[in-house]
Formats: sequence, C-alpha cells, structure tokens
Amino acid sequence: MASVLLGPVAVGPQITKSLSMVIVIIIPVMKIISWNVNGLRSAYKSGALDWFEKTNFEILCLQEIKAQSLQLQQLPLQPLKFLNYHAYFNSAGKKGYSGVAVYTKKKPLSVEYKLGLEKFDKEGRILKLEYPNFILINLYLPHGGRRKENLNYKLEVYNFLLKYLTKIKKQNLVLIGDFNVAHKDIDLARPKQNRNNIMFTPEERRQIDKLVKLGFTDTFRKFHKEGGYYTWWVYRANARQRNLGWRIDYAFTSKSLTSKLKNAFILSGVKGSDHCPIGLEIKV
Repeated sequence: MASVLLGPVAVGPQITKSLSMVIVIIIPVMKIISWNVNGLRSAYKSGALDWFEKTNFEILCLQEIKAQSLQLQQLPLQPLKFLNYHAYFNSAGKKGYSGVAVYTKKKPLSVEYKLGLEKFDKEGRILKLEYPNFILINLYLPHGGRRKENLNYKLEVYNFLLKYLTKIKKQNLVLIGDFNVAHKDIDLARPKQNRNNIMFTPEERRQIDKLVKLGFTDTFRKFHKEGGYYTWWVYRANARQRNLGWRIDYAFTSKSLTSKLKNAFILSGVKGSDHCPIGLEIKV
C-alpha cells in the first residue's frame, strides 16, 4: 500500500485544501501445484485429464512425465485449458524415463534446463523458471534404488544441489517437486519398519535438514503440524486405501518468501498416479 500527498488544490475561489489520495496495490494470490504423474500419458487414461480441466492454478509442475516433448504435443487429448498456458518440457535422454514439465499462465523471463551435473542433467530432472518477482525450480530427485544401489548418486545430486542453492538462497525461490525423501517420522506411516530403507535412511534425511538450515521452509509443515498426510503410496497391499503412505513431495520457499505464504496443501483424494498433487498459495 502506498499514499501520495497532492499539494494545495484550489476547490473554490477562496478555499484551498490539501487532499490525500491512497493508492491500494492488491497482490493476487498465486496457486502453484506439483504432481509426480508417473507417466503423463498413463495418468491421462486414469482420469488426470478431467482434474486438469477442473482445477484452477497459475503454475503446474509435473515430474516423471516419461515422455519426449514431441510425444506430449501429439497426445490426442490435451486439456483444452492448456491452450492458455506456456508449456516447458525437460525430457530424459532415455525414452520412457524421468522428465519434468511446467505449465504456466505467465510467460517467464527465462527458462533453464540444467543444474550443472552431467548425469542428472541428461535425465531431465529440473526446470528453472525466472519471473520478475521470484524463481521457480521444479525438481525430480533420484530415488536411490530399492537396494540402495544408487544411493551414492542420489547423495551426490543433493550435495551438488545444496551447493548451488547456497549461492542463490537470498533470492526469492520456490523449490517444488518430488524429493524422494521422507524427512521425519511424522512423514511416513511406518517409520520404525523403514528406518534403514531407501527414502528414509539417516543420510537422505540429513539432506533435508541441510536444506532447512539454508533457510528454506517446508511450506506444508508451516500450516500442518499433525501426521497422517502423505503424497505417495505403493501400489500393493491396498496401501493407499489404508493410508500407509510417505510424504516425499515438497514445496519449499526461501526465507525472503516465507512471510508471503498463504496456504500449503496435499490433495490426497486426486487419483491417477501413485503420488498425489501438492501445492501452495503465495503472494508474489
């Protein structure tokens, strides 16, 4: 909000007054949604198309699209509303693997497709969009392997990412996507049974600790302190129906943006993938 004082104004032949005009600047709330769709084409067949059409958002970040950009553009059923969005894809070199996408109403100033780590960049795991007032980074971090065969690679990526974020942490940043780590006991249904399993090892959890120490806020935990909220469920054993899940998808904001947060949410009722959408509302 800003006020401007206008100097003496002649109101009549013998009357002079000072008038104050108040200009109210309304900053709209922006909704940013993230969803690991585990294959965008298969997600369409599972009902995601209808959800896209009915849901209001300014920015939609997708992970694990498992398709090349040409394949996505040739889909027989693209949501009609996407005609009003700018679309950016970063597909993996390997077909049917990984990949991220961003649909945005407002065209960004610039788009980057690489973090600077060769193997990671070949797998299509990042999109960085710069806007006038903030930077959005859509991430799909490596899983690590059920037998931890790729854990060292995963930790290497986190180490590289954290060094990169250290250099830009004072900027207005939104980090969003699939981080493939449950941070604390509250973030999965069965922490004791999974203490040393991939996505919940002490080494992986420390990476999120380091991210928080850099000044980034776990936006969902800012508004929701209780347990029982998850974003991913295994397909077997009716895990989703029993809510035996993990919270491994996050939206983080840098310190300079935290005060502008209005809400953060998990849309666990949305089907179409083994993950559900997450998101935040922010004034930027």
